[in-house]
Amino acid sequence: MSLVRWSEHGAEHAARWHSENGAPPPTRLEIADDALTADAALRRLRAGNGLLWRGDYPGARQLLAAIGRRIDRRSPPRSDDIAQQFRDHRAQRAHRATLLGGVVVLLDPGHRLDLRRAPDVAEACREAYGELHEPMLVSLPELLGVLSAHQWQLTGVAIPALGERIHARYGVFSPVRSEYVDLVAEAPLPQIEGGAAAFDLGTGTGVLAAVLARRGAAHVVATDINPRAVTCARENVQRLGLEGRVTVVETDLFPPGRADLVVCNPPWLPGAATSALELGVYDESSSMLRGFLDGLAEHLRPGGEGWLILSDLAEHLQLRGRQELLRMIEGAGLMVAGTLETAPRHPRAKDPRDRLHAARSQEATVLWRLRPASH
Repeated sequence: MSLVRWSEHGAEHAARWHSENGAPPPTRLEIADDALTADAALRRLRAGNGLLWRGDYPGARQLLAAIGRRIDRRSPPRSDDIAQQFRDHRAQRAHRATLLGGVVVLLDPGHRLDLRRAPDVAEACREAYGELHEPMLVSLPELLGVLSAHQWQLTGVAIPALGERIHARYGVFSPVRSEYVDLVAEAPLPQIEGGAAAFDLGTGTGVLAAVLARRGAAHVVATDINPRAVTCARENVQRLGLEGRVTVVETDLFPPGRADLVVCNPPWLPGAATSALELGVYDESSSMLRGFLDGLAEHLRPGGEGWLILSDLAEHLQLRGRQELLRMIEGAGLMVAGTLETAPRHPRAKDPRDRLHAARSQEATVLWRLRPASH
């Protein structure tokens, strides 16, 4: 536990530092309020100082937005190489997050945010952090993320394939990109009398497990290594009335036994995640993808198949070629029985102002139907 100390009104104070992303605590903490301009704030942040906000809450959000605009003006020159463009983009986003993360707020015991015109953040923070019995410092961007996630958790995301809403907890990837859900809803299920036994690996919110159960799978075992995701998936399964058809377990990839259908929607970009939510996007060294492929054959029943649902954005960013993926499949003793694909519908795919528009505009999400090569 890191303790941060600062001086305020002639008195010494200390509070525990918390960062979901593992960001280090500020080494120096200055008091900031509504009199501080965005230019002055950015200079202090670049000098390595943290800013403990004591002004009003709307002012804090305005300051954060103004600092962000100033940081964005210094974007690096655009490379002609798309892979380098992506690396530059990630580096710029990481630098931006580091600077903005220097604006911090103090949560009092009970998750009370003692700022003028501040909302009641207690319920959202309790969901994310658990009970709080001592003062705690968090970055303002993290707190805003907690509040946004809590709102998503309350309202949920409409899933047409279910005719229901799925509710994502803080730190669990939300199914706002629905194309991978639609592919699982459309692909032909293995024809097993009495319904197929299925595994859903890296279930997250449990949305794919729910779709499989609603489509007639006899039983689905949904796995995730993230305890928050396990709790979230269980809540969604219960909300949908599928407790008798879906079992959620905390484990890394495969549960014990074999299934007629094994589904996996791994993170689609090779690279290191810098936050809990990025774990749903970045798969360092393609480890989850490789783990799924390498373990699939030994977890399939005779006649069974695996569904790999994967965006091909990595190919268009020149981070992983199609032939490399096919070699992984072949090296795992698998064959491609068929594919389904769809174009993404998220706004950035159609936004020419996006720095990576050239790659995003060509992206497709593909469902690979895989079987053991000796089948």
